[in-house]
Amino acid sequence: MAEVVSIEELEGTPHASVFPDAEPKTVRLTLDAGEAVAPHDHPDREVLLYLIEGALELTLDDEEYDLTAGDVVRFDGRREVSPRATESSVALIVLAERSSD
Repeated sequence: MAEVVSIEELEGTPHASVFPDAEPKTVRLTLDAGEAVAPHDHPDREVLLYLIEGALELTLDDEEYDLTAGDVVRFDGRREVSPRATESSVALIVLAERSSD
């Protein structure tokens, strides 16, 4: 049986769990313009970020990426990540368990 969830109806900001207690971990990130998430990592994960709406400056370690709606970024969760919204933004983030290296 499939599970269907409306992104717009999820509660919780800036993070809302799309499928609680399920893998891969999937969250909706909502940031107002100028709001940021402090630098952090997800060392046991591979990360995929899909920017649904808005614009983000995404810092990965010492690299900066300017993202606009529709962009998809995939990166190693061992990298330090910090998104900052340059305009109000909504992203879907999938944190998949890392396969053995």
